[in-house]
Amino acid sequence: MKRGTGQHDSAKDSEKDIKDNLTENSDNSAKEEVNKDSGKQEDIDEYTKLKSEYDELQKSHEDLNDSFLRLNAEFDNFRKRTIKEKAEIIKNGGERVLLNIISLVDDFERALDSLHQSEDKDAMLEGMDLIYSKFISFLKQNGVEEIESVGMPFDADTFEAVTTVPAQDESQKGKVIDCIQKGYKLNDKIIRFPKVVVGE
Repeated sequence: MKRGTGQHDSAKDSEKDIKDNLTENSDNSAKEEVNKDSGKQEDIDEYTKLKSEYDELQKSHEDLNDSFLRLNAEFDNFRKRTIKEKAEIIKNGGERVLLNIISLVDDFERALDSLHQSEDKDAMLEGMDLIYSKFISFLKQNGVEEIESVGMPFDADTFEAVTTVPAQDESQKGKVIDCIQKGYKLNDKIIRFPKVVVGE
């Protein structure tokens, strides 16, 4: 009897072990399924995050590209407008100067008429001096000034030496003795070099 009971207990133990194994295997399977589901969710979350970042970068790229294109178009328009304005300045920039010169031409015409009709030499000289003074004043108003030359030390950057002559005095050596053609500068830039005679 005892022996039969032992076999019965052993069968019960085996049955319990099998149930425990089945339960453990079932739990493990459930855990694996949960882990799989959890892994899938993490992948989905990661994908969503990356997709969101990509969309933001794509939008930023499009905004920058659009801004660049607009800026480039604005610059191109500015460049064309500047070229046109520069051409207009070159074409019509001398208009004011020429108008002032025309008024001097009027003075010369009046002087010539008087010269043909008058025999008063002194009056004619006075009129010519007046026109000359007006012309020099006009040049100064437009930034043109005569370059002082006679008696100045010779400087090849400022003067154009036509010839040299023996200096009569030691103090005249290396200096401008005479000016054959006057020189002028416009706003400190030499526009015509004085042609001079230098002592040696």
